[in-house]
Amino acid sequence: MTKQTFTVPNISCNHCVMTIKNQLSELEGVISVEGDAENKSISVEWGDPSTLEKIRDTLKQINYPAS
Repeated sequence: MTKQTFTVPNISCNHCVMTIKNQLSELEGVISVEGDAENKSISVEWGDPSTLEKIRDTLKQINYPAS
């Protein structure tokens, strides 16, 4: 199991956080997603078969790329 916090500059409100949470939660292996609109950050906890690359790719696809 891995946990990482990502800075996502495109987050502007809690709706953005909910969109990210909903999309990442659909990935197989993602255990939890927490977000903070004020700090523009997302914390993701995952295990196999999810990978850091899959999470970053998903963020990029939904127009919330991690910096």
